[in-house]
Amino acid sequence: MPIRVPARPHPHDDAPDTAAAFRELAALPDGPRRAALRDRIVEAWLPMAERLAGRFRSRGESYDDLRQVAALGLVKAVDRYDPELGNAFESYAVPTVTGEIKRHFRDHMWTLHVPRRVQELRNRVRRSGQDLSQTISGRGPTVAEIAAHADLSEDEVREGQAALESFTALSLDAGLTGDEDGYALGDVLGGPDPALDTVVDREAVKERLAALPERERAILYMRFFDDMTQSRIAEQLGISQMHVSRLISRCCRRVREQVLRETEG
Repeated sequence: MPIRVPARPHPHDDAPDTAAAFRELAALPDGPRRAALRDRIVEAWLPMAERLAGRFRSRGESYDDLRQVAALGLVKAVDRYDPELGNAFESYAVPTVTGEIKRHFRDHMWTLHVPRRVQELRNRVRRSGQDLSQTISGRGPTVAEIAAHADLSEDEVREGQAALESFTALSLDAGLTGDEDGYALGDVLGGPDPALDTVVDREAVKERLAALPERERAILYMRFFDDMTQSRIAEQLGISQMHVSRLISRCCRRVREQVLRETEG
């Protein structure tokens, strides 16, 4: 069945007359004839889908990709449309195609996954800020004004404003604003503190060291805190260097075994 594009003006001049084609499509069984008619309907409505894609051209995505997403939404609309419900196809297709484009931005354009609630807050705050900017001169709208306009709480507005700056990630190699020394963002970020493991180890052995006999505690303190050699420790205590070595090894082994046993238990 041929699809007719009306010569008379239409609110959307790319809207073809496909009512009869949709009725025929609904009555046809699966097969080549139905597939061919479906393809003709999709092709007839492609200008409308491309027009909808054009509304999103300035949001950081290429127009060719937007056209493909819009075409996918159009195919879904054609497949799901039921002419028996009595609604014009255009009234069903426009929100379907638009929704597919918005879903593409939500799922693919954010560098990091952001909850849908936050994305919607971002959009409402952005739209309200744009609306208020047209009526307020000399300054930007306040958080309270945006909250009242968008019917949001001020905390929700602040969350949406934070999301406005989070659509894309900033490279760690990016130079710092106003810095003339060549520092990048990655240069000022902190890293793991190597002393943290030492703190954990010290806390783990503290009680076990305190339970050692006084002479063994003194030997370990002189060796590991005063950095004395075994020969100097032996000279100071009046014992042999070999005995000092055996005491250090025995004490360290005992403390280690006790700590490991407590950890495993």
